[in-house]
Amino acid sequence: MTGLGDVDTSIPNVARMYDYYLGGYHNFAVDREAAERILAIFPDTPAAARTNRRFLQRAVRHLAQAGVRQFLDIGTGLPTQGNVHDIADGRVVYVDNDPVAVAQARSLVDGLDRVSVALADLREPEALLCDPDVAGHLDFGEPVAILMVSILHFVPDEADPAGLIARLRDATVPGSHLVVSHLTRDGVPDAPAQQGQQVYRQSSAPIVPRTRADILRLFDGYELLDPGLVWLGDWRPDDGDAQVSHGYGGVGVKPAG
Repeated sequence: MTGLGDVDTSIPNVARMYDYYLGGYHNFAVDREAAERILAIFPDTPAAARTNRRFLQRAVRHLAQAGVRQFLDIGTGLPTQGNVHDIADGRVVYVDNDPVAVAQARSLVDGLDRVSVALADLREPEALLCDPDVAGHLDFGEPVAILMVSILHFVPDEADPAGLIARLRDATVPGSHLVVSHLTRDGVPDAPAQQGQQVYRQSSAPIVPRTRADILRLFDGYELLDPGLVWLGDWRPDDGDAQVSHGYGGVGVKPAG
């Protein structure tokens, strides 16, 4: 397990870059410099980050209202306003492989018995599920909502993101849910898309935007809830929600049988 003393602040970290887009302060100069390079290419990135955040909040609110009481948020990133445990009245486990994000999340939820934080990696799903901060907090004999918001586009094709999801899906019972938001290149000219990917190649995780068809395949084994896989701002929007979307989002449920 990595300790805080092992954190590499010499390269940009994607969680801290996202924190910067959202106006947070849990970031270093190297993260801000990389984020500013992205903003020079895609100036509306902060608005898109807020749209993504609002999608997460709406999805969690919907599931909580539908009776879901367990949430496994993988790739949590750094804590900000409107976290899952602020919306859902149930058990929540936050998971991240960045020790800075985990330390900040643990500080945020200290004293909350229904919330746990695990230092684990999506690319090792069995180890993640067996982590005591996960297995000791969630009952996988009951439905669990797995949240993968802005994390899968940091998983390269060779790591088989669909296979990783399938292994987590198989560990859950029918009635469990999957929430995904994912960056896309659909509608983005090739030159700026390549420039943005080059910035992330020099960060803690290269970015892999995917087409809608590719993202849809990540929901294999789930039934999509209405309105399906749509632009993030179009998933059950509230009045006044931001509409700048750089990706797609959807919520699926694992059917019986």
